[in-house]
Amino acid sequence: MITIVDYGMGNLRSVQKGFERLGYQAAVTREPGKIAAARGVVLPGVGAFSACMENLTRFGLVEPIREVMRQKKPFLGICLGFQLLFSESEEFGPQRGLDLFRGKVVGFRSDNGLKIPHMGWNRIEKRKESPFLEGITDGDYVYFVHSYYVAPQDDALTATTTIYGASFVSSIATDHLFACQFHPEKSQEIGLRILANFARFVQKG
Repeated sequence: MITIVDYGMGNLRSVQKGFERLGYQAAVTREPGKIAAARGVVLPGVGAFSACMENLTRFGLVEPIREVMRQKKPFLGICLGFQLLFSESEEFGPQRGLDLFRGKVVGFRSDNGLKIPHMGWNRIEKRKESPFLEGITDGDYVYFVHSYYVAPQDDALTATTTIYGASFVSSIATDHLFACQFHPEKSQEIGLRILANFARFVQKG
């Protein structure tokens, strides 16, 4: 069973419907025990970084997420759920994240003529192979809505990059984790392929 973390923010139902459309069961919960015991975990997110961290703390979900990571269970982070994995964000001043990976969440700068937020379809370029990106090719389009992006300290984490003014990291991957700035659940065929790759990875585990 795929478990989607409910911390009061994010398009949870859209993510759940994406998996269901592919024929995979996905449950939405904020029960710490169910998250810690899940075979695969999804952390989606929409909203302000600080508010999301406050909710994760208030609902007692920080430690279950860290336990999932310690056990190297399949994990998918989406949009703000990607950003929360890192050390800190500059959104509304320095905000502490889950600090599961070293790096900082920084904002796009409007002084170079960029429209903020970065919203709509944009291309991804693969930087490494990953089972989570099976069937995905350079130049595939996915859907973004964000004003901030992740700058990881470890370049080896980078799975894809995207150009918006300059190149930024649009996803990372490890042996058990995939986290992306774009929204797979809104990215039509390409996004569904990524969700299917994750679900199959969970089943193999």
